[in-house]
Amino acid sequence: MGASRVFVLSKEGQPLMPCHPARARELLGKGRAVVARQVPFTIRLKDRTLAESEVDGVQLRIDPGSKGTGLALTDEKKQADRGGAIVTVRRGLVSIELLHRGDQISMCMRQRAGYRHRRRSANCRYRAPRSDNRTRPEGWLPPSLRHRVDTTVAQAIRLSTYAPITEIHVERVAFDTHAMSAGGPLTTTEYQQGTLAGTEARAYLHAKWNRACAYCDATGVPLNIEHLRPRSRGGSHRISNLVLACVPCNQAKDSTPVEVFLADRPDRLARILQQVTTPLHDAAAMNATRWRLAEALEALGRPVHAWSGGRTKWNRTAMGLDKTHTLDALSVGRLDHEDGDAIVRLPGQVLVAKATGRGSYARTTPDRFGFPRLRRARAKQHFGYVTGDLVRATVPSGKWAGTWTGRISVRARGQHSLTTPSGRFNVSYWNLRLVQRGDGYGYSTRQELAPPSFRKTG
Repeated sequence: MGASRVFVLSKEGQPLMPCHPARARELLGKGRAVVARQVPFTIRLKDRTLAESEVDGVQLRIDPGSKGTGLALTDEKKQADRGGAIVTVRRGLVSIELLHRGDQISMCMRQRAGYRHRRRSANCRYRAPRSDNRTRPEGWLPPSLRHRVDTTVAQAIRLSTYAPITEIHVERVAFDTHAMSAGGPLTTTEYQQGTLAGTEARAYLHAKWNRACAYCDATGVPLNIEHLRPRSRGGSHRISNLVLACVPCNQAKDSTPVEVFLADRPDRLARILQQVTTPLHDAAAMNATRWRLAEALEALGRPVHAWSGGRTKWNRTAMGLDKTHTLDALSVGRLDHEDGDAIVRLPGQVLVAKATGRGSYARTTPDRFGFPRLRRARAKQHFGYVTGDLVRATVPSGKWAGTWTGRISVRARGQHSLTTPSGRFNVSYWNLRLVQRGDGYGYSTRQELAPPSFRKTG
């Protein structure tokens, strides 16, 4: 394990090789550098240009995911091992865990669709109907998936301005959703036609549940098709998400999750959940975005190398590392550990960047039926601050007396809400000092997981 490196810029603002935090403190203490950015922490030298510096370059390694993406900056060097053979050693310099908000975007889109459906069903149209056969541009992705690509590329662009990235390595993995849905490997006809080819869903469910209610075992009564995970909570029409339920049980469960509805009957809940197979939302999202991400990264003007997920797992297992997005990112790429190549250093601290967005475009706040309830202020900046700004507050007295650093949510009256690791409280704009403008992300740190046997060898 080692300290996470500090980004360094030259006198004219060009990226140099990252340095150790102790070296950064020394440069700042001697007045040879100034702080250029707080998060990620970046300094700018006052007495050295890019031409006067030696820059070897670093590699950016990316492990994309559906809910989070790992990014790692590494450098590789050739050195002789104990036997005199030349091996490659990889050192982790900076690790970043990017948390997406695709689920939040998807939920907001469903909520908006529900508002519109309700207004139209109540004959309260706010505009004339439009046809649903409009064409989409080539490469179009749903907003929740487009967000995953855009935020990952945005982080890569940002890192390229702070570090001399010479090449990009990205894991491009494909998931077999057909086999995952079946819960095992498929062959020949099963793979071509599916395990339920020629079978109606209702007939299959009647046979599976013995023509009885899955919740109360009632027979000889009308049975409805029930969603274990309600559609209003993101449930799908997959056969593994469907059961049979009598009318009273169906009405009693309504949109309640099955875990809550059967909380007092754990045995029945366990029996029902046995048929629920691996969710496919995350796998489908990765399959839809893997090519778009590689194409977007190539636009950065640096060589992009795509690697399989099997190689990443092989490297991580051989190095004895735990399963995290950042450690997977560190293991992406060629690493001939059978010939002596190794990962010799891990960043001890991981920067967690959570996508928060930059606010809403909506001009009104709707009620639960989707109709405007109140009008939102058109101005987002109040007394020089915008929601998401990183500020330092000096509170002279009271319960929260002291100096605090955190993100703010602005209020029109000037009493902004400050969020800190110790809690949230209101503070006047008079007591605030801007540290860094909000960029659509919330930042925190966590310790990296490292096995007890991991030792630095170079």
